[in-house]
Amino acid sequence: MSLRYGSCRCGQVGFQVDAEPTRVGICHCTDCRQESGSAFTFFGVWDVEYFQTTGETAEWQGRRFCPTCGSRLFSIDSKEAEIKLGALDDAPTSLPPTYELWVKRREDWLRPVTGAEQFDEDRP
Repeated sequence: MSLRYGSCRCGQVGFQVDAEPTRVGICHCTDCRQESGSAFTFFGVWDVEYFQTTGETAEWQGRRFCPTCGSRLFSIDSKEAEIKLGALDDAPTSLPPTYELWVKRREDWLRPVTGAEQFDEDRP
């Protein structure tokens, strides 16, 4: 198992995962682009039992972020924690994407991730 730590920009919110992710992806959908302020979102999904967080987060439509600095961090439900991999403390990560979502919205200047499954919209 791999123990990984992450935090927000100001350090008020921290988290850790103590396992390998069940999947790692990139999403080019409008929601992810607007949330990240970038061309895509890079995320990993873990079983919730391996996820722990400290500090107070704010939430909008299931997405958690730091109320102080605004860093977007994770989404969590009763089964899974989806973590924005840019919030991990160590970079680069050793977690290559295994799939890309909403590739029909991918910028023309971005190339598909080699070896990653490609989905026009959501995964089936």
